[in-house]
Amino acid sequence: MSEEFTLTLIKLGFLALLWIFVLSVVSVIRSDMFGARIEAQPSAKPVRSAKRERTAKPARQSRRKRGTPTELVITDGPNAGETVPLNGEPITLGRGNDVTLQLDDDYVSTQHARFVTNGEQWFVEDLGSTNGTYLGGTRVTRATPLASGTPVRLGKTVVELRR
Repeated sequence: MSEEFTLTLIKLGFLALLWIFVLSVVSVIRSDMFGARIEAQPSAKPVRSAKRERTAKPARQSRRKRGTPTELVITDGPNAGETVPLNGEPITLGRGNDVTLQLDDDYVSTQHARFVTNGEQWFVEDLGSTNGTYLGGTRVTRATPLASGTPVRLGKTVVELRR
């Protein structure tokens, strides 16, 4: 009788571990497909469509060097035509809710790539994406300097820095 009870407890324990594993796999797949869940909060995204009229520039703007990029433009892919003004802040691209520019591209990770500046030069860095970030035809493995007009591919989306 004691042996049957022990065997039943082992079976139930194994079944519980199996369910915990299945639920954790479902949770990982869900977060990869739909992004991490964050609480709803009002966000003012600096995204505008190329089709919309540009708003008037603020009266006082810091001086930029000639030839310095002023915006990040999506040139190809599902979000083609969208732009983000470059104001010195890092710009994160991906499918998640917590990125600067949310992309509707199934081949882009939740947080895919980031564009950052040191004040003089812009850099692109991959954030550990599954499908990679490509500058020209070369995969980006670390923060890489980026010139204006150079295409950067993330999944099926292509972006460029423009003046």
